[in-house]
Amino acid sequence: MKASKPGVDAARKLPCIVIGCGGHGRVVLDILHNAGAHEAVGFVDSNPDLTGRRVDGVRVLGRPDDLPRLRAELNVNSLIVAIGDNGTRRHFAERFDELGFELINAIHPSANIARNASLGANTVVAAGALVSAHCQIGDSVILNTGCIVDHESLIGTATHVCPGARLAGRVTVESGAFIGIGATIIQSIRIGYEATVGAGAVVIHDVPPMTTVVGVPAQPVKDFESAVAIQPWLLPEFARSSVLR
Repeated sequence: MKASKPGVDAARKLPCIVIGCGGHGRVVLDILHNAGAHEAVGFVDSNPDLTGRRVDGVRVLGRPDDLPRLRAELNVNSLIVAIGDNGTRRHFAERFDELGFELINAIHPSANIARNASLGANTVVAAGALVSAHCQIGDSVILNTGCIVDHESLIGTATHVCPGARLAGRVTVESGAFIGIGATIIQSIRIGYEATVGAGAVVIHDVPPMTTVVGVPAQPVKDFESAVAIQPWLLPEFARSSVLR
């Protein structure tokens, strides 16, 4: 994917569409408003009951399948996928990238990003987030409010680093992983693909792929039923609402 260039023609807001109007969609809308480079002309959402309604003053224009039509009608080619679930966000981003849409980033003006850090497309960097020198951030990543990603860390495609999480230098977070709110990961640790680090956990050893770790220090949750039971705690937004399809 090609990331949009931040700050290009900032005096003229470029129109865009936001995919998903749940809690994360509202955060992304606020970031776009504060950043000032893009104007959200509407949402799309998989829930047909939302079509025609307004969310934070912005109309829900239809469902994701309507985007090719909306592109022609509104002359809008830019969009951002504002869905919290990692897999769903990645699916939609890849789908609309293939259709030739421009996938933009939402970067809050209070975020601090090193000049030599790199960002992929469809990435959200929320208020107060810090990205240090020589970090590489992949496509469809969420760096949420106040998180810290220290020097030379690699953040893979479609990962979510939650509010207040702290990643020390040279940490690798593989594709699809989830770093819970307030978690701490010491230097040079690798978090495997689609792994989950629980809220407040302190990670001092590598986490294997598709593993959930919790606690201080973080330990794997070995019992499947226990792992299922803690998901609403780790992912409260998704426990309350269905994931877009």
